[in-house]
Amino acid sequence: MNIVCIGGGPAGLYFSLLMKKQDPAHQITVVERNRPYDTFGWGVVFSDQTLGNLMNADEATARAIQESFNHWDDIDVYFKDAKVTSGGHGFCGIGRKRVLNILQQRCEELGVSLVFETEVLDDQEIAARYGADLVIASDGLNSRIRTRYAASYLPQIEARQCRFVWLGTRKKFDAFTFSFKQTEHGWFQAHIYQYDGDTSTFIVETPESVWRAAGLEEMSQEESVAFCEKLFADQLDGHGLMSNSAHLRGSAMWIKFPRIVCDKWVHWNGEVPVVLMGDAAHSAHYSIGSGTKLALEDAIELARCFGEHDDAATALAAYQSVRAVEVIKLQSAALNSMEWFENVERYTAMEAPQFAYSMLTRSQRLSHENLRLRDAGYVADYERWFAARSFAQAGLQAAPAQPVPPMFTPFKVRDVVLKNRIVVSPMAQYSAVDGVVGDYHLAHLGARAMGGAAMVFAEMTCVSADARITPACPGMYAPEHTQAWKRIVDFVHQHSDAKIALQLGHAGAKGSTRAMWDGIDQPLDKDNWPLVSASPQQYLAGVSQTARAMTVADMDRIEADFVRATQAADAAGFDWVELHCAHGYLLSSFISPLTNERGDEFGGSLENRCRYPLRVFAAMRAAWPRHKPMSVRISAHDWVEGGVTPDDAVQIARLFKAAGADMIDCSSGQVSKLEKPVYGRMFQTPFADRIRNEAGIGAIAVGSIFEADHANGIIAAGRADLCAVGRPHLANPAWTLAEAARIGYSGVAWPKQYLPAKQQLERNLERERQLAAASTGLTPQQVAAKLLEG
Repeated sequence: MNIVCIGGGPAGLYFSLLMKKQDPAHQITVVERNRPYDTFGWGVVFSDQTLGNLMNADEATARAIQESFNHWDDIDVYFKDAKVTSGGHGFCGIGRKRVLNILQQRCEELGVSLVFETEVLDDQEIAARYGADLVIASDGLNSRIRTRYAASYLPQIEARQCRFVWLGTRKKFDAFTFSFKQTEHGWFQAHIYQYDGDTSTFIVETPESVWRAAGLEEMSQEESVAFCEKLFADQLDGHGLMSNSAHLRGSAMWIKFPRIVCDKWVHWNGEVPVVLMGDAAHSAHYSIGSGTKLALEDAIELARCFGEHDDAATALAAYQSVRAVEVIKLQSAALNSMEWFENVERYTAMEAPQFAYSMLTRSQRLSHENLRLRDAGYVADYERWFAARSFAQAGLQAAPAQPVPPMFTPFKVRDVVLKNRIVVSPMAQYSAVDGVVGDYHLAHLGARAMGGAAMVFAEMTCVSADARITPACPGMYAPEHTQAWKRIVDFVHQHSDAKIALQLGHAGAKGSTRAMWDGIDQPLDKDNWPLVSASPQQYLAGVSQTARAMTVADMDRIEADFVRATQAADAAGFDWVELHCAHGYLLSSFISPLTNERGDEFGGSLENRCRYPLRVFAAMRAAWPRHKPMSVRISAHDWVEGGVTPDDAVQIARLFKAAGADMIDCSSGQVSKLEKPVYGRMFQTPFADRIRNEAGIGAIAVGSIFEADHANGIIAAGRADLCAVGRPHLANPAWTLAEAARIGYSGVAWPKQYLPAKQQLERNLERERQLAAASTGLTPQQVAAKLLEG
C-alpha cells in the first residue's frame, strides 16, 4: 500500500514503522508541520504493562525507550501537612521529545519517508499527491481532518472544568508525587514526575472558578510561574519552574482539558479510507495515563489488523471493533479520575490517609486487592488505621491488632451499632397474602440475617391496601401485619446478631399491577384499585391505569398512613425504618420534574417538589423513637433529560438531612421508561460518593456491588458508609460470610450450623488457588489477588 500519515506524533510514527516492518514494500510517508526532531511538552508516563505491549510490537523501539526511562514504584501524596506513600505502582517517565526522536530514528532506519515543516491544509490534495491507498489522520487534539469529516466521525468534544498548565523543574522526584494546596480562593493540585536524569514534569491544576479568583487570568506567563513556585515552594526545595510555551501569551498557557469521543474512526473518500488515530480520535486525562499510551496502542492494533486481513474494509472494521472497546474502558476510568481532580474540595474534609486512598482508587480501576498486591504493607497499615477509627466512632473497645478489611468494620447510627458495613437490599418477593408476610419471608430474611450481613432490609412494605404495587406485596396497615412482621423480627434477633430494617412506601402510579413474573408493570386483569400520583400520569403510556393528581385531603390521609405504619414498625421491633422516595413511586413522583407538573406549593422548584415527601418524613421521624435511625431511598439520577440529576440529588439529600434523616440510600432510575442508564460495576456508587461528601450525610451505595473487593474499596475510600448488596444475596444468603472466606479474613463469626459449609468452602478455595498456581506459575497468594482483580 501507499500510506500517508498526516501528523508526525507518536501515533503516525509508530504505525508507520510497524507497517514498514511488517512489509517493506509499503510506501509510507509521514507529513509533519514541525521541524525535524522538534516537539513541545515535557514528559510522558507509561505503565509497565504498556511497555510490555511495546516490547511485543517492536523490540528495538521498546529497548531504546526503556534505556531512556526514569522508573519508579512509589506514589507520594502530600495533603494537610501529611505525606502518604504507597508502592508497587510500576510507572516509567520519559521526555516527549525523546520518545519522538526514538520513533523518528526508527522510521528512518526502516525506510519510512519523513516530510517536515509541511502544514496540511487539504488532506485530499496530500493523498492525491502521494497516491495514497490509506490516509492516517493523526493530526492531534485540534484535528482539521476530524472537523472536516465530522458527519462521518460524529465527534463529541467537551472542555472540562479545570485549568491546568504544563511546567518543568530541575528538582528530581523519586516518586510520582501529588501535592494539594489550599488557598484563600480554593484548592490547587500538582501532578509531578521525573522523566529524565535532571528534569521533572510539574502540572498545576485548579477549577476555573479558583483560577479566576486567584487572578491568574490576568497574569503574564512570568507572573503565573512565580505564583506556582510560591504555592508549591515546599515541594520545589528552592528549584524554579520552567515553561516551554513561549509561543503563548499571558494566561493562554493555562488550558482546559478537551474530552474527545468519536463514534466512528473511519471516513471513506471514495476507495481511500481516512482513519483517525491518537488524540484526533480520543483523549484521556493525564491523571490516569497519557494520550501517548493510547496513540501507540492504536498503532499496534491497526497494524495487527492489516496484518491479519487481506482487504482494508475488513481490517478497519476489526480495528474499530477491538480498539473502541479498550478506549471506552480507559476513557471511562479517565473520566472518573478527571472528575475526582475537578472536585478535590469534595474530599478535603477527610483525614490524610483516607484522602490519599480515595485519590489512589479514584478511577475504579485500582481496587483494594489491587493495592494489596502492589503494596501489602500500605494496605495493612491503612486497614489498621481505618478500623481503629471505626471502632472508636462506634464506641466499641479497641480495634483488633490484626488488619480488618473495611467492609468488616463496625458502624454506628444513633444508638444502633452495625457489626459491619454490608446490608441486604430490599428486594421485592411478591409473596404476601393480603399484605400478610408468612413462612416464605421468615425463611428469606432469616437466612440472610444468619449469612453475615449487618442488617437485612425487608422489601418495600406498603402503608395501605391501595399503596401496594401488586396484590402480593407486604403491608403494614392492619394488626395482623404487625404481628406477622414481629414474628420475623423476633427470629432475626434471636438467631443472629443482625439488625432488621423496614422500608415503607406507596406505589403511586405504579400500583395495581401483576407480580413481576406475571408481567412486570402490567395492570391487573381485574379488581384494580384507583391510583394517585403527584400529577396525572400513566407509567406505561397506553397500558397502565391513569393515576389522578393527589388532593390536599389525599395528602393528609396518606401522611397519616405512613405515621401509623411507622408506629407499627416500632411495635414489631424493627431496628431501622427507611422511607421510599425513589423509582417513580408516589413520593418519588413529587420529587421528579418528569412526573410532577403541579402548579401549587408542591410543584415547580426542587424545594417545592420535595415539600410533601419532607412533610411525610418529618411526621414519621416524630413518631419513630429518637434512638433508632431513619434513612431515605432516592433516585439520584432519572437518566432522562429534564429529570433529576446528580446535582439535584445532593440538594435533595441536604433537605432530608435538615429534616432529620440519618442516611440516604442512593439508587437511581425507574421513574420513566424513557431512561437510558449507563450500567457497569458499582455504577451508582458515584451518587453515594457525592451525597456523602458534598451533602455531609451518611450514604448507602447500591447497584452492581457483587464482591468483597468492591465493598472494601467503596468503604475504605469514603464513597459510602454502607454497601447494600441485593442479587448476590439472592443467589447465596451467606454471601457476606463467603466473601470473608474468599479474601481470607477469619475475623467473622460463623453460625455453628454453618461451620461444615465454611470448611468445605475453604477447601474449595484453596484447591482453586493451587490449581491456578500450577497452571500459571504464580504463588497461591498471587493467584488469589489476580482472581479478585478479575
